[in-house]
Amino acid sequence: MKLYILFFFLSGIMLISSCDQTRVYEKNLDFETRHWHQDTIPAFSFHIENPQETYNIFANVRNTLDYPFQNLYLNYQLSDSLGNEVLSELQNIMLFDPKTGKPLNGGIGDIYDHQVTLLEDYSFPKTGGYILELQQYMRRDSLPEIVSIGVRVEKAEE
Repeated sequence: MKLYILFFFLSGIMLISSCDQTRVYEKNLDFETRHWHQDTIPAFSFHIENPQETYNIFANVRNTLDYPFQNLYLNYQLSDSLGNEVLSELQNIMLFDPKTGKPLNGGIGDIYDHQVTLLEDYSFPKTGGYILELQQYMRRDSLPEIVSIGVRVEKAEE
């Protein structure tokens, strides 16, 4: 019976993971203390095979219901493998509705997930490695109740 349950569990995982054919890269960094320190700047490295295609790039943000602000200022910097800056921008990400205070997007328990578009239909200048760095720009040394931050790169739909 246990083998039967294990088989269906593993089959489900394989089915779910095989359906995501647009994903080029996705990785998340968990903050064990649920604090994102200002000097912690996660860097996500990925490789682009075909610069003729267009891509969507997202920031994945996971926060708790106790996050003390309605938004998150996030600065991103995209660089090539030689460290040359390709793009950089500061974005204001809304995590809670300003009028009701209710969390935007779905969650489980008191943890909420947000996938925010950083770049849409973006064409990389060349084939090769790229690094996307994310920095919280809330002007606090430690930003509480951020569970994780991450990046997703996917092929744009035609």
